[in-house]
Amino acid sequence: MSINRKIIHVDMDAFYVSVEIRDNPALVGLPVAVGGNSDRRGVIATCNYEARKFGVRSAMATAMALKKCPNLVIVPGRMAEYKEVSRQIREIFEYYTPLIEPLSLDEAYLDVSDCTEFQGSATLIAQQIRRDIFYKTGLTASAGIAPVKFLAKVASDENKPNGQFVITPDQVVEFVKTMPLEKISGVGKVTLKKLHDAGLFVGEDVRNSKEVFLSQLLGSYGAVLWARCQGIDNRGVETERVRKSVGVERTFSEDIKDLSVLKQIMHEKLIPELKKRAQSYLDKRHIGKLGVKLKFNDFVVTTKEQKHNQFDVATFESLLVEALSRGEGRAVRLLGVHIGLEDSVVDAIEQLSLFG
Repeated sequence: MSINRKIIHVDMDAFYVSVEIRDNPALVGLPVAVGGNSDRRGVIATCNYEARKFGVRSAMATAMALKKCPNLVIVPGRMAEYKEVSRQIREIFEYYTPLIEPLSLDEAYLDVSDCTEFQGSATLIAQQIRRDIFYKTGLTASAGIAPVKFLAKVASDENKPNGQFVITPDQVVEFVKTMPLEKISGVGKVTLKKLHDAGLFVGEDVRNSKEVFLSQLLGSYGAVLWARCQGIDNRGVETERVRKSVGVERTFSEDIKDLSVLKQIMHEKLIPELKKRAQSYLDKRHIGKLGVKLKFNDFVVTTKEQKHNQFDVATFESLLVEALSRGEGRAVRLLGVHIGLEDSVVDAIEQLSLFG
């Protein structure tokens, strides 16, 4: 049986763009996105619900977003301001519980099982947290409340924006039965196609399947998905998380086909920046692998990695050549390099709080 806790997943509504609209009321009612301008070949970080009606989405190329919504207002991001607002939100969370697991600047899990506010009602606590956020920041948030983490995240999306949804312990099974599988974290496009090809579309389909079949179909994730669809998720809220990798990347103003130019950028710009950024992690951790990431001019992304225990320019070069060959002559729009960090930590676990 799954361990029943009182978990709240708080998710800010179109966070970056909501901050921009708050600070510039002239944008109210307009389709707005935060991201790079089309001539700078940027991508949309986030957009408001008015823009989403036109099909604009996060991570969409800005040029494509403007085709879908010619009147889209694009504003540059202000990360320092977003971090400051996120810090204020974190302070609100800390009033109710020390058990906070930030997933990004704008969302987090909270375990309020031991919170005594509102006689311990997670529903009322979530309502008050959302009120506190609005009063302190002028921004709205949505929340999901459930006895397990994965359902709290699913629930937070049920009544967006500026709403919340509760799944009580006795409602878990019935909710999972009709839940589309794509709502479960970890079910991406490739996994979803495999599931659909096998005739599995909602939670009840998986519930009626054998765990061994799911494992054969999806590998190690099969057992996880099978458990989720039984309503089982014994993960607690993790207040400390270990970073898995460090990387840097650059989007070019013009597409590049020339391997020698890509090598030069990697040698002169990316690898030195990566070494600088990774220095603090390598005081306690060891390199486990090296990797190169390319985004081609058709927005297809490929990553090539190799096990290695140190920075090695020749290995990065080799990975670049292999990754570029996958493009079959296509020009490159973005180049990135990264290192994977070994799971073993020398002395301490680094706490990664994206809230500040």
